[in-house]
Amino acid sequence: MDGKHETDHTSPVDRAVGDHAEAQREHDAQARLLALGADRLEAREWRPEPAPPTAVDLTQFALWRSTDLGPEDLRAGLALLPAARAEVEGVEIGLIFAARNEGLTWSQIAATMGFRSPQACQQYVARLSSRQDRQR
Repeated sequence: MDGKHETDHTSPVDRAVGDHAEAQREHDAQARLLALGADRLEAREWRPEPAPPTAVDLTQFALWRSTDLGPEDLRAGLALLPAARAEVEGVEIGLIFAARNEGLTWSQIAATMGFRSPQACQQYVARLSSRQDRQR
């Protein structure tokens, strides 16, 4: 649906089944990549122990090890891309709000991020925030 004016005609039960299946795919993919060595990735200072690697960490691990991985292992990395994308979007929103909190204007943020106008940047942030809210 990603801003395309589509209507979701899926029933709540079907959505719940789909959400459960997606969560199971992510869990299985995470377990597979952890078993392949991602569990030995160094902890990040900004993440409390004993937090497991993030979806971003795991997808980067899969790419890094891609020449040593088989098709199913690579599919595990691919299965985590939606979760990794959501994590990056969350970081993006957080950084933008932190910048606003520190006094940066929408014009400054827009210029830094490559937007043509402050309004375009604000609209982008609104879409990201809306998507994050729907994913919760």
